[in-house]
Amino acid sequence: MKSDNRNFFTRGIVTLVSLVLFLAVGSSPAMAGDYDNALKDVNGVKVVFDVTQGSPKVANIVFWAVKDLYEAEATKSLPEETQVAVVFHGPAVKLISSDRSPFQKEDYGEIDKFHDTLRQLKEDGVKLEVCLYAAKVMGVDPATILPEIKRVANGFISVSGYQAQGYGVIRVP
Repeated sequence: MKSDNRNFFTRGIVTLVSLVLFLAVGSSPAMAGDYDNALKDVNGVKVVFDVTQGSPKVANIVFWAVKDLYEAEATKSLPEETQVAVVFHGPAVKLISSDRSPFQKEDYGEIDKFHDTLRQLKEDGVKLEVCLYAAKVMGVDPATILPEIKRVANGFISVSGYQAQGYGVIRVP
């Protein structure tokens, strides 16, 4: 009988230790998996995307990854909520306009998809801004810019300001 009690006690301790280890690893998913180096000791992610590229097809590929940044389990499990901002300037301002004249008809579907993605990003809390100086230089009428996107006089001030607030800058040239 003592042997049975000892085995039961030992199995209970092994189970308890295993459970504690499992919970310790599971409660810090940022430490586990693909991002154990990148997210080591990270409480939250703050990033501003500095977007200048103007291809609708490329934008849809890139912005899938932008959306995935804050939807990924690795970042969702961090203690602080992921914060994302996007600042458009250069040829990218043409992408966020309702004026399709700079594009070929075969690009229209990609543009529609991109505009839908931007609306979803805005709903999800992503800050979207456009440089009005870039719009002027690129010949984009500010009245044609999607309403979800905040207009700022100088996008470089926005990117610099986000960076001063601790946001990492990712350039999308």
